[in-house]
Amino acid sequence: MRHFDLSPLYRSTVGFDRLFTMLDNATGVDPAPTYPPYNIERRGENQYRISVAVAGFAEADLTIETRENTLSIRGNRETRVEGDLTNKVEILHQGIAARAFERRFQLADHVQVTGAALENGLLHVDLVREIPETQKPRQIPIGGAQVIEARKAA
Repeated sequence: MRHFDLSPLYRSTVGFDRLFTMLDNATGVDPAPTYPPYNIERRGENQYRISVAVAGFAEADLTIETRENTLSIRGNRETRVEGDLTNKVEILHQGIAARAFERRFQLADHVQVTGAALENGLLHVDLVREIPETQKPRQIPIGGAQVIEARKAA
């Protein structure tokens, strides 16, 4: 049994559509894409870095976009003609993949992209989790009843 029917859960939950979509996609038969390779690093309690191997791509060939809780990294290398057209280059062996790609990452709530840099053929995307003050846990002091001083009428 490779497929789980999650439709009964749709009737009794609100706001978990994205979670169920991810579960449906995870149980699919399609294998996960392997190009380009990437690393995900934890650099602190609330800091992360995604490094994607993008050898052969220039900054102009790469697009980074966030929408809701999804980070998309796209690479599309334009065919470049260098020199004049009479000196055509014939590739005898192509081991460096330069095909177009799109890599998507699901981000947790409150995770924001803080920057990106391209160095030595690696695209580094820095992320940080910033929880709003209103959603941080807070301690409630336990105390006795507060006495409100009443002023006597003069």
